[in-house]
This record gives sequence, C-alpha cells and structure tokens, in this order.
Amino acid sequence: METTRPNAATQPAIHPVTRTVARIDAHQHFWHYSPQEYGWIDERMARIRRDFLSGDLAPELRANSVVGTIAVQARQCVEETGWLLDLAADNDWIAGVVGWLPLASPDLEEHLERYCANPKLRGLRHVLQAEPDVFFDDKDFDRGLRRMQSTELVYDLLIVERQMEAALRLVDRHPNQVIVLDHLAKPRIAAGELHPWAEHLHELAAREHVCCKLSGMVTEADFDRWTIDDLRPFVETALEAFGPSRLLFGSDWPVCTVASSYTGWAETMEELLRGCSASECEAIFGVNAARVYGLALP
Repeated sequence: METTRPNAATQPAIHPVTRTVARIDAHQHFWHYSPQEYGWIDERMARIRRDFLSGDLAPELRANSVVGTIAVQARQCVEETGWLLDLAADNDWIAGVVGWLPLASPDLEEHLERYCANPKLRGLRHVLQAEPDVFFDDKDFDRGLRRMQSTELVYDLLIVERQMEAALRLVDRHPNQVIVLDHLAKPRIAAGELHPWAEHLHELAAREHVCCKLSGMVTEADFDRWTIDDLRPFVETALEAFGPSRLLFGSDWPVCTVASSYTGWAETMEELLRGCSASECEAIFGVNAARVYGLALP
C-alpha cells in the first residue's frame, strides 16, 4: 500500500475493527487566541493563530465516532482551568479536564480544595518541556506531586525527548501517582532518530504507573511531507513498550491541524494499529482513557 499522507488523494482504508467503535479523544485543546498568551504558536504554526472552541471541534468528533474528550490545558494559569471546566459543564462530551494548578506553590492546598470539588477535573499538567532539567528535582514541585496522590487526579507528563532521563527520576519518586506521558515524549520524528528515545521509552514503560498517549506525532514530523512510514517505527516501539492496555488515542487538536486534518489523524492511527486485535483497538481508542482518567461519559 502506498504510504502517502492520509489527507492526500490515496487514503488508507479504515480499519474494519474501529470503524464503529465509540471513541474517546484523550488529548485536545481549546483557546481564545492572543499572541501574548500563546507565544509558543510560532510562524510555522501560523494557521492556528485563531480561536478554537467547542463549536469548532464538535463536527469533527461526530464525523469520527468520538463520544468524549479530555480537554487539556494550553496556558499555565488557574483561570484557564476554571474556563475549561465551564466548557465541560456546557458540553457533555467534554468528559474530563486536565488543567493547571500551581503545584510548587504554598497555596496549592486551597486550589485543590476548590477545583477537586468539580468531578470533571481529572488531571493536572505542568509544561515541563519548557523547564530546565533541574526543575524535575525541585522540592516544592515534588511536594505538590505527592499531595496529588490523595486526590486521584492523573498527572500528564509533558516533556521532549532530551528530558526523558530527568523525567525518569521524577517518575521513580512518585510510584503511587498515575502518570500519562503526552505525545510519546516528542521523539525526533522529522530527523528519523529512533534512538536513544526508544530505549528511554522502554525504561519509562517498565514503570507500571505510567501510561502513554499516541498523540502529537505529526507535529514532530515534517508538517508537509510526512508519511505513515515515518511514524510507524515510533508507534511500534510504543506498542512494544507499553502494550495496548496502557496506550491512549489523542488528537492534539487543534495543534495537529498544522500537519493533518482531524479525520486524517484518526485514519492514520487506524492504519498504524491495523495489526492489533478488535479488543486492543477498542482499548487504545477509548477504553483505556475511560479507565485511566475515571471518566463518566454521557
């Protein structure tokens, strides 16, 4: 089969197992765009320098049999967490929110008391990819992660490939905290560099309290010329490391739209998971997310 991009004229056939399976998108974002608050959206991503709200995403979900999503923070401020929870209250299909709270702050306790009262807050995330390696060993941040364990919130681990060794130290200090690795730790797909990322991923996967999202890959590849075969070794490594029971499908919408349509990414994942069984596909496309995040779906 030709391995051109899935939104090109020759699209991969939809996996017969997953065509009608109700899915959960474990990773998507919303924002009211401003250049001051979203400076990470650089010139290469200029096409997403606009608002992306629930009304923009809902048609994509219907077209791809997605019944629920997890809305993930894109700004490091408490106000955004409240806004995402308000969106979730207005849209039943937003099944959970991974927000941001000041984990390293002495005020963390009062924020947890306030926001954990909302059952749709299912996790927290800090943009560790923007921090120096020494931050991974910060005592105040560690204290906040330890405090999370009694809340049953998931911690989303956002790092890049060069930070995987530092992240391993953090993961080992918190063996009782459920941790979900975002975007496979952003491997160097465009450069085709499988190693040493693959070895580090296997090390992280050896910790059973760690899961991993199959998301964010097209934006680590060449935006305009990536192929399914560019992604295949990275997905195969994730399957070998975590197995189908600890992998979660995520779109990373709208960030993914700089390199693929929503449907194009869903069909790419279907093709890459073609060798999995029906139950394994169901797990990756939704069952795992519902279990890991404890989602109450409409």
